[in-house]
Amino acid sequence: MFKWAIKILKNLYSRVLQSIAFYPVLISIGFFVLAFIMLELESLELAKTLKQRIPYFFIEDYETARAILTTLIGGILSLTVFSFTMVMVVLSQASSNFSPRLLPSLVSNKRHQLILGVYIGTLLYCIIILIFLGGHGMDAHSVGFSTMFAAISGVLCIGLFVYFIHSISTSIQIQNIINNIFRTSSRYLDEEYKDFSSLKVGLQDLRMHNFETIYSHKSGYFRGFDVSLLSDSLFDQGHHIEVLPFVGQHIWEGMPLVRVQKMIEGKDLDDLLLCVDISNNRTDENNGIGGFIKLMEIAVKAMSPGINDPGTAINSINKLAPLLMKTMRFPNKVSKSLREGKLILVTNNLRAKELMQIIIQPIRLYAKKDSSVVLALMGALKYISQDSNISKESMEEVQKELEALKMDVEGNIENKFDREKILALF
Repeated sequence: MFKWAIKILKNLYSRVLQSIAFYPVLISIGFFVLAFIMLELESLELAKTLKQRIPYFFIEDYETARAILTTLIGGILSLTVFSFTMVMVVLSQASSNFSPRLLPSLVSNKRHQLILGVYIGTLLYCIIILIFLGGHGMDAHSVGFSTMFAAISGVLCIGLFVYFIHSISTSIQIQNIINNIFRTSSRYLDEEYKDFSSLKVGLQDLRMHNFETIYSHKSGYFRGFDVSLLSDSLFDQGHHIEVLPFVGQHIWEGMPLVRVQKMIEGKDLDDLLLCVDISNNRTDENNGIGGFIKLMEIAVKAMSPGINDPGTAINSINKLAPLLMKTMRFPNKVSKSLREGKLILVTNNLRAKELMQIIIQPIRLYAKKDSSVVLALMGALKYISQDSNISKESMEEVQKELEALKMDVEGNIENKFDREKILALF
């Protein structure tokens, strides 16, 4: 039960972080508390001294304080509505022109969430101060310090609005989206590649045993295997476990999911299946297969008749090539020794065959009639095939994809001169 609670909390934490309301809610709570702190500071001797020494910074007239707060509430409310409207327009444009899978990363943009949070927090702060100002027996002297801070926050909101306009207009530009996905995926692959050499433990030992297969209990996308949820009894029994699907692979109910050295039943089986994360949706992150799929969908969408933007497709292909090459350098299987060798965990990486099928083939099929995109795709595949660090098996899959591309050129490029020019490059 405790393990189930941990898994639920992890999933909830992940969803909350991707919510557009996460930071705005936190900042609004902070401004709510700040409003009462500022009201308490009004009665301190320090605040009274400041009011005497620099009176021009503090509002003493009731109507002036009320007018300032009312104006700030109306103005910031308009800024908030306009900003939220712009966010919705951006999300709609990104979904229709590029890929619906880009929406989570745009929604979870921390800078935009922080700006919206300051808007809402300042609005809440001004409302509380205005309510306090309208209280029985209160006057402007009681909220002079608080009103001054409200005015400063209003000026800050105007500055943040200017920055928000600039940020939202650049974040929707497709070249910035592609570059951001590329940087995130490249950094993730570099970190993973540094770690994989230390995980190559016990593979030979694993091949010497006959394994029992555990089948999937539901359909969905495999999102990972959480080692922290493994029960102590699985470690005590000295299990060897191999997770069969790669991250991002769709599996059906009843398909092979895990192979174990010793058959697991009862509570231990439930604990093992609890570690497997199967979701109805593919990963929305920019790293690993999630980033590849986003770049692929951007390229495919760009080649659709309604958009017809080969430049964007070529840009996506050029960013995909080095990422695919880095992925093919990984071994097909990586094993990990846990708790000083008590348990050996083997995971499967994305193979070249699946990469070609999931990422390259959709682009090839949609772009086979465009000579410029075909040239870019051929250049990317040739670039990958020149890497001496990828395996012979991966090299053969790349060569097969080049042959398939050559066949598409022969059958779909109608212009004789373009066709002969491209074929000569093969």
